[in-house]
Amino acid sequence: MLEGKHVRLRAVEKKDLKQLLAWRNKPEFRKHFREHRVLSMTEQQKWYDNFVIKDDKTIMFAIEEKRAKKLIGCCGLCHINWIQHNADLSIYIGKNNHYIDLKYAPDAAHTLIDYAFNVLNFHRMWTEIYSFDHRKKKFLKKLGFSLDGKHRETYWHLNKWHDSYFYGLLRREFNK
Repeated sequence: MLEGKHVRLRAVEKKDLKQLLAWRNKPEFRKHFREHRVLSMTEQQKWYDNFVIKDDKTIMFAIEEKRAKKLIGCCGLCHINWIQHNADLSIYIGKNNHYIDLKYAPDAAHTLIDYAFNVLNFHRMWTEIYSFDHRKKKFLKKLGFSLDGKHRETYWHLNKWHDSYFYGLLRREFNK
């Protein structure tokens, strides 16, 4: 278990799957995910079995509000490259339909990134977002991420093509 100021990151458990699926399937959340289809509980269970439990390239956490000890979101390190010491940062807050809020998401992300850099000895964190995700752009910049580049017209949403932006953060930048 990892603790931040406002959140606790703990292992994702089977009892969390129903709530995580409900948040994950919300259209206003789904548009931000690479996998944008509506998922069934069977698919959610497969994700849990194949990635959360068995995949050594994925480390996922349930995000709990520290005081209430209540599930409020999910975060993790995905596409881990253990040789190059990097991973994709994944995070969302389901509580109050925020997706990325101003209190819990920064605390959870900071706690997770600190773990990745200072415990797992990662060199770099990265993430992909879509051009319409202005909230997450601001969020990443506040965490110290820099825009590394973009891929043009990679994501079809609302009858329009959107670019993918790739942000990165190095351990030396985080530990300043």
